[in-house]
Amino acid sequence: MSKIAFKMKLMPGFQEEYKRRHNALWPEVKALLKEHGVADYTIFLDEETNTLFAVQQQGDSSSQDLGDYPIVKKWWAYMADIMETNADNSPVSTPLKTVFHLD
Repeated sequence: MSKIAFKMKLMPGFQEEYKRRHNALWPEVKALLKEHGVADYTIFLDEETNTLFAVQQQGDSSSQDLGDYPIVKKWWAYMADIMETNADNSPVSTPLKTVFHLD
């Protein structure tokens, strides 16, 4: 299992809505993530810049590799009105490079 991190961008004024939607994450999305070994998934928010910072343990896939699944496409469409997205509604996501780690 390895750890990855990435950043995304939230539209201004949608911090509470983003939290609300994720606190009610659809069971099908949770199950798919777990099925593919995604664990210890945390998303942080920089309130000054509306930058979302995500970190997760990944098994055979990361959350960023599951875009071909219909439930993921449906989730992306649900979130597209409050995040910067690509043409397919996937979040604009930038992988981040590990520069330090301490156990």
